[in-house]
Amino acid sequence: MASNKWSENVADIKSEAKEETRKAAVPHAPEAFWTQEETFDLSSGKYLKIWQGPQHPGVTGNMALELVVEGDIVRSCKTHVGYLHRGFEKLMERRKYIQCFPIVCRICVPEPDTNEYLFAAAVEELANIEIPEKAAWIRTFVLELSRTASLTMGLGGQAGAFGLGTIGQWAVAHRDYILDLFEELTGGRVYHMYIIPGGVRLDFPDGFEDRVRAVLDKIEHLIGDIEKVMFNNSVFKARAKGLGIIPREWIEPFGITGTTARAAGAPLDVRKNNPYLVYDQLDFEMILGSASDVYERTLLRKEEILLSIRLIRQILDRMPKAGPVRRKLPNVLHWKVPSGETYVRVESGRGEMGYYLVSDGSEYPRRVHVRGASYTHAMALLEHLVKGISIADVAGVMTSLQTCPPEIER
Repeated sequence: MASNKWSENVADIKSEAKEETRKAAVPHAPEAFWTQEETFDLSSGKYLKIWQGPQHPGVTGNMALELVVEGDIVRSCKTHVGYLHRGFEKLMERRKYIQCFPIVCRICVPEPDTNEYLFAAAVEELANIEIPEKAAWIRTFVLELSRTASLTMGLGGQAGAFGLGTIGQWAVAHRDYILDLFEELTGGRVYHMYIIPGGVRLDFPDGFEDRVRAVLDKIEHLIGDIEKVMFNNSVFKARAKGLGIIPREWIEPFGITGTTARAAGAPLDVRKNNPYLVYDQLDFEMILGSASDVYERTLLRKEEILLSIRLIRQILDRMPKAGPVRRKLPNVLHWKVPSGETYVRVESGRGEMGYYLVSDGSEYPRRVHVRGASYTHAMALLEHLVKGISIADVAGVMTSLQTCPPEIER
């Protein structure tokens, strides 16, 4: 009898959870979230507090989730970060401009070049430096190649969150092919410090373009295999479709950007809305969805990888074959950047990312503020999306938001 009673209770809990998930899919005013403060009596025996993390499949960093569960259903979630790199902004304000580059690339390890570009572009705007044309093409190439590596690894992490570990191994292996290219171009596999004020450090080595094209062919073949094994997998479809739905009405109040916003049909892409470098010279269209669930976000990121491959090929075909790749700078150890403030933005693999930089005319930045998509997605948004779902699906929802925890605790 006790066993039957337990089964009935579990069935009731899951039934309630499905109803909560259905209601979550209905657009409503997110302002109501700001005042909600639920309390759970842990001594009642009905609820249990557990910790998930700080290590997770598919999340590039360390982030702990403090969960309150009823059975296997999540009732409350609080995000805790700070287990990895942190305090970047204040570290940069204590260093000369050129000394900041080993710091910025650690703000998001899978996509360090985004941070290098943002800091360099902000300094260039304050110092009134115009980079050579070829440097702009090379920078765009580097950003798209870095984006491809990040999204490929993220796709493998998404698969791993649902138990498809083989795809995770495929993705990491193919990311390594891209890291081989970065090592050849910059001398570093993960941290490159290649984009600097005035342009880039070096031009392409001999034969580099052919090796890039060969790796792009491998990535395309990989995406075909993932299409068969993951997106045509009935188990993945059953678990990912209808999970973690983000209504389009949440996009602006929550500050959602990137593929997470585009999966809800919101046309937000900095490359199109506020073009930078040579994106206005490239032929591409924004990829939009409508279902706005985990499956749709994953599907869009798969398509974004193929889009980045097409953009890289365009860049290689149209980039100037000769010309300088950087401007001559003053002595960077005694460089006083003119007073002023600026904000520059970029479309990273996680969404819009921006740097606010203030100079007081000295050799050190007066203020550096980093605005990344991870804070909004992994703090405010994640804590609401996982309520009412099974513990088994928490990692899948979290990974679908493409988070870099160091970008939060910056």
